[in-house]
Amino acid sequence: MARDPGLEELLRTDIGDLPGLSEKPMFGGLCFMVNGNMMQFVREDGAMYRVGKTNEKAALDLPGTEAMYQRGVRKHGLVWLSGDQFDDDDTRRILTDLARESVQSLPPKE
Repeated sequence: MARDPGLEELLRTDIGDLPGLSEKPMFGGLCFMVNGNMMQFVREDGAMYRVGKTNEKAALDLPGTEAMYQRGVRKHGLVWLSGDQFDDDDTRRILTDLARESVQSLPPKE
């Protein structure tokens, strides 16, 4: 997979000015972190949102989202939004809000 500067900028705009926000290239894409905790990740085929276990059902009810799996293991609290759904501003906004809420509840990493 490769990075997509257009999608990266779209997520930057969605996130806005958030204290403690940083970016780190990883997994062939770009990770957005808050106080050292992963919040969102984007690459050319879509984006991962760390919505937390409490928000997972609400996130999975949104169009174009699906549960995250890594090596066949379900990663609870993480959802994937496929790239063809990025035109839905409302879905991205809701996912970003859920991810922001989740990551801001975590203690900062050093």
